Amino acid sequence: MGAPVPVSVVALDPVLEAGIRATLLVRPELTVCEPADARVAVLTVDRLGPAELDTVRATRTQPHRPAVVLVAGALASGDVLHALAAGARGLLLRREADASRLAHAVLAAARDDCTLPPGLLEELLDQPEAPVRGSGGWSEGMLSERERSVLRLVADGHETAEIAQRLAYSPRTVTTVVHDITQRFRLRNRAHAVAYALRAGLL
Repeated sequence: MGAPVPVSVVALDPVLEAGIRATLLVRPELTVCEPADARVAVLTVDRLGPAELDTVRATRTQPHRPAVVLVAGALASGDVLHALAAGARGLLLRREADASRLAHAVLAAARDDCTLPPGLLEELLDQPEAPVRGSGGWSEGMLSERERSVLRLVADGHETAEIAQRLAYSPRTVTTVVHDITQRFRLRNRAHAVAYALRAGLL
């Protein structure tokens, strides 16, 4: 096993911060550190509003650009898309953030993967589809079979390394495929790409 992933914890409530720290510290693959040294920042909030989204954005623009995992007490309709658009790489509801799930989300974020629990992915898919500027939609740039294969596995919750192994691609190829899709259709990230493909009936 390699060196533990350095993680910082940000919470307005010191009790919540202590709880998240204690949850992280039971995992040997993670180490809690100061914000300036973190590869991943875990932000814990009650609800997701403008101030919390600003905190996500500000964290992502720090010089070392840590990935952000957001742990929320509750999420209102539309919060998932707002969080992803602000730069969050993982989302968990606080009631589901046990040591295993939190570690999974943090390690995925450290690898530049994006994780959403199935319930939150369903909410993302239920959001009204926004117009994609500069594109006529999926029909003008249909997905190749390779792109569909990658997105199917992303939709099933597999991470980059697992997708690469299943499809006999390199991890770099998988990352490039997802990046190409998001750039072509001007989507926010891999979760957004899956949502668009599912709604368009391409997966």
